[in-house]
Amino acid sequence: MASAGGEATGIGGETPVALASEPLEPLESLAHEALSRPVRGGNAFEETLARLLQLIRLGIVGPGEALAPERELAARFEVSRDTVREAIRSLADAGYLESRRGRYGGTFVCDPLPVAVGEPAPAVAAADLDDILTLRSVLEVGAARAAAGRALTALERESLHVRLRELAAADPADYRRLDSRLHLTIAELSGSPSLVSLIAENRMVVNGLLDRIPLLAPNIAHSDEQHEQIVWAVLVGDADRAATAMAEHLEGSQSLLRAFLA
Repeated sequence: MASAGGEATGIGGETPVALASEPLEPLESLAHEALSRPVRGGNAFEETLARLLQLIRLGIVGPGEALAPERELAARFEVSRDTVREAIRSLADAGYLESRRGRYGGTFVCDPLPVAVGEPAPAVAAADLDDILTLRSVLEVGAARAAAGRALTALERESLHVRLRELAAADPADYRRLDSRLHLTIAELSGSPSLVSLIAENRMVVNGLLDRIPLLAPNIAHSDEQHEQIVWAVLVGDADRAATAMAEHLEGSQSLLRAFLA
């Protein structure tokens, strides 16, 4: 957990795990890798645009950060550079991306991101909501258990601390994006790209539902406490505790979603 001075402290008075004293290079993101897999099917443009939008909306490439070059994206998605360029142009027109020229130019995620507008979404059937949330619980509780069961490197441990600190300091407008980023980091630490891909896809659906309910200050404060418990359990390698803390955390958001939407 982070104290007022910004130093790591343990839950229940436990000795904190030391952070690396030297700056660490960014982790190769399994979430980025999972969402950059080759596009399949006959809808190359639509699938490419959807993948890029997932990278943005899940916070894998955050506001102000650069996308990979077009050539690299085309190779990852196994589509033409024209398809990538058209998808980028469409997202730029929608206010998600901007191009910068010069030595440090490229394609960057807009800061701030656009606010979604449109017709009110229809009610969610109880059975559909149960399906979405049950899948989320199975995936994310399993990811927390798997992450806690691995011997994490110093870089992986620092990455988790960074994500937790970012979320604790988040403005309301950034909270859900950075919340997604923390959850995906925990999934990445499971070591399973397939699991990360499933969680990322489920998270996009869940975020669409969360966007339809208000951000409540008491719930954010409670969630921050639960995030600290999950992270600490992962860092000390307590798989049972990590799974229990994640399950309790997910139950809170499930209760709100069912209350507002079902």
